[in-house]
Amino acid sequence: DADKEGFLRSETALIQTVGRAARNVEGRVVMYADHMTGSMERAIGETNRRRIIQLEYNKQHGITPQSIQKDIREAIRANISAEPEEAYDIEKKIADKMEKGNKDYFIQQLKEQMKEAAIKLDFEKAAQLRDKIRLLEEDKPFRIK
Repeated sequence: DADKEGFLRSETALIQTVGRAARNVEGRVVMYADHMTGSMERAIGETNRRRIIQLEYNKQHGITPQSIQKDIREAIRANISAEPEEAYDIEKKIADKMEKGNKDYFIQQLKEQMKEAAIKLDFEKAAQLRDKIRLLEEDKPFRIK
């Protein structure tokens, strides 16, 4: 459906989709379409332009592209609190002190941390912070890790 113009098929959205696939050395993008749209042409052109720049950079610096090799269990283990009681105590302290003004301040602090994580391309942390912000805004309990 790449030939359907609209929000999810804009030049920017297509470039983001292609970029996600490019993070894997074996990543490929297949755009199904009956005809080539302007958004597709521009996205493909931009992707090719960026590829040329990246290949030149890699050649100049002797870099061989590799996909990240991260043990899934290590990633999961890093997100599990070793001491659940400690996390609960922290939550309780926050909940006990959280008046309307403090809650708004805490949400603002989390939003700033979320933006910083996104700037550092730590999207997993940014998503976790986003979820905590939503829970706080809805007055629902959550775990702090």
